Amino acid sequence: MKKTALLLIDLQLGLLRAPSCVYRGSEVVALAAGLLWRARLADVPVFHVRHDGGPDDDDLARDSSGWFHHPDVAPQAAEPIVDKTTSSSFVSGELDGRLRELGVDSLVIAGLQTDFCVDSNCRVACNLGYDVLLAEDAHSTYDGPELTAAQIIRHHNRVLSRSGTVRLKPAAEINF
Repeated sequence: MKKTALLLIDLQLGLLRAPSCVYRGSEVVALAAGLLWRARLADVPVFHVRHDGGPDDDDLARDSSGWFHHPDVAPQAAEPIVDKTTSSSFVSGELDGRLRELGVDSLVIAGLQTDFCVDSNCRVACNLGYDVLLAEDAHSTYDGPELTAAQIIRHHNRVLSRSGTVRLKPAAEINF
């Protein structure tokens, strides 16, 4: 039987507040909050990932107002926070070690940004042998110069699922 953990990636105020708010930001937070609530009810381990953009990052500098998690998906005292400075939260080995310690072999992933940290974490988790379920509607990004955020999200959902990296499911249909 698989043991699952919820991985919430970079749901930080600096990425979610206006004027630079990500596409469907409020909806993504609400869907992630629903996943978080169901995971807590089912006593499923929850890991919160937080990006440290460095001192020159106006949105995600450590201890700046944007560095903190959105209050609707903020960690509780017993829920680990994994800080990172790259797109993958697995780089240091800390996250993988903590998941393995708990016997976790399956991850549900939601958060920000689709084309950077969400993509990287899905791919690395799959490469490490985790079964990855991506909440297909609970991740987002910004419009890019060539593609809209909606196009980027659709593209990544398609590529990640067709490559066998993830399984997709709407957040409301994910139960723990």
